[in-house]
Amino acid sequence: MLNNKKDNLSDKELVSGSRKLGFLNNQISYLILVIVIIAVVASVINPNFLTLRNFLNVMQQISILGILTMCMSLLMISGGLDISIGNMAGLIAIIFARMLLAGISIFLGVIVALALGIFLGFINGVIIAKSKVTPLIITLGMSYVFLGIALIVGGGRPQTITGQFSFLGEAKIGGVVPVSIVIFFVIFLFAFFLRKYTKYGRRLNAIGGNSQAAFLSGINVDWHVISIYTLSGLIVGFTSLILVSRLGMVRADSGSDYALQALAAAIIGGITFEGGRGSLVGAFFGVVLLGFIYNAMNIIGVNSYVQTIVLGAIIVVATVISQLGVGRLRR
Repeated sequence: MLNNKKDNLSDKELVSGSRKLGFLNNQISYLILVIVIIAVVASVINPNFLTLRNFLNVMQQISILGILTMCMSLLMISGGLDISIGNMAGLIAIIFARMLLAGISIFLGVIVALALGIFLGFINGVIIAKSKVTPLIITLGMSYVFLGIALIVGGGRPQTITGQFSFLGEAKIGGVVPVSIVIFFVIFLFAFFLRKYTKYGRRLNAIGGNSQAAFLSGINVDWHVISIYTLSGLIVGFTSLILVSRLGMVRADSGSDYALQALAAAIIGGITFEGGRGSLVGAFFGVVLLGFIYNAMNIIGVNSYVQTIVLGAIIVVATVISQLGVGRLRR
């Protein structure tokens, strides 16, 4: 009798798992289809859209967003969220720029930037883990803290370091492929491997799915929460170097838009607010889709204000579709 119940439970789990996998695969297929449709339509309007040069240009433009989306995705899968990653990147970038302008070596500046990213991510993680307050509220508040500090450090003025640190943002491998694209792919592969093939990643899934059940099963929930925010901070610190390297100058609000864009890309890719679900491959294609949409709108000549409206609409629609998918899985 007991064995029959176990067998029935296993069958249900297998069916549920296959249904989830099918949903994710369908979502990724839909993303690829939409990307292809946008590419075809844009190429009809402007034949230069489908050239290798434009494709590499799009990928370079979304490389920073892509890296931050991987951070956001890992956090959301673990049941968290970080609205502060954009302003965190801006703060670290402006401190790095100020250090170079003060004559401090690039090597020391890089070390400080990475250490600062680790520290800020750690602070976020500790507050969230120990206070049990929703990550949205904590990181929203910290986002303003980071922005305020950046304004103070930079004196409210842009910090220009043109030519002093351009490798990460402008260098090309073989004179063709930008280094920032390669870094994006490396971070994506790292996040994918971490989530799918490590015990740590499986524990993040468990915490995101049900933190109380994860705790009862012996998982140190607080440690994992703190560690994933710390890891995210490290990646944000590295991303800030790409940001300042690519722009050649940085303002306090240089990273402000990235948090919501990363959130949009993650949601479009099938990452849910509930945690424990989602695909990093889907998040990757979510980033590519956003990049194609923005590039197509620029080619067509869509007003930048209208582009902001489009981003907001994409977040709303993607969230609704994602929730409908989750509701269907539950039924």
